[in-house]
Amino acid sequence: MRLRFDAMTSLAVAVVGAAGRMGRTVCSAVDAAPDLDLTVRADVGDDLAALSGRARVAVDFTVPAVTEANVHALLDAGLHVVVGTTGWTEESLGRVRDHLEKVNAGRPDGLGVLIAPNFALSAVLAMSFARQAARFFESAEVVELHHPDKVDAPSGTALTTARHIAEARTRAGLGPVPDATEKQLDGARGAVVDGVHVHAVRLRGLVAHEEVLLGNPGEQLTIRTDSFDRSSFMPGVLLAVREVVHRPGLTVGLEQVLDL
Repeated sequence: MRLRFDAMTSLAVAVVGAAGRMGRTVCSAVDAAPDLDLTVRADVGDDLAALSGRARVAVDFTVPAVTEANVHALLDAGLHVVVGTTGWTEESLGRVRDHLEKVNAGRPDGLGVLIAPNFALSAVLAMSFARQAARFFESAEVVELHHPDKVDAPSGTALTTARHIAEARTRAGLGPVPDATEKQLDGARGAVVDGVHVHAVRLRGLVAHEEVLLGNPGEQLTIRTDSFDRSSFMPGVLLAVREVVHRPGLTVGLEQVLDL
């Protein structure tokens, strides 16, 4: 797909991965926002350096294999970046932090990058609630359910949720989650993220769903979030686009701009 440049008014936005399912939805949401201007639709094979001067913020919804390289290219082009692509590690986040320090050195209006594992407000709140509740429960597990076209497992949301739970448990002085399993088929107990079991379901008809299961003797708390349509992510994406220009450096998680 060729880059499409339009006249820029208001806050100029480029969408990278514009031909994908999420990319098309983001384009429609930006187009409909009165304070935003969709100036660039970019996709596979497009030169991101060409975005320099054509947009102020870029939104990346691509695939884990290319998203980090995209962020570095967009920073070099002088754009703020909002990222909804998952697959980030502490190492890749560290490289983005280092890059931001270099490009922002000596400039008063530093560039910002906002990376969020999930832009659905219900999912962000569910992660926050899970972190608050985790210190009160002996057991905790995470189940995420997505469509079978998703390329990574577990989801970035589930990984973040598990890490939040583990941090809360550590701060509360809780020991390992009880589990007497001695024999199992490979993968039967899911992945283990910082001591928290995470299970991934891939099923046609699903979009994006997560359950956090917290248990004590005689009681259970279930926190569940369901996105039935990709439109559920758009209020969070638009909020991030508007906020990233005011947040130099790296911001991880939409909760950072929701005062959670």
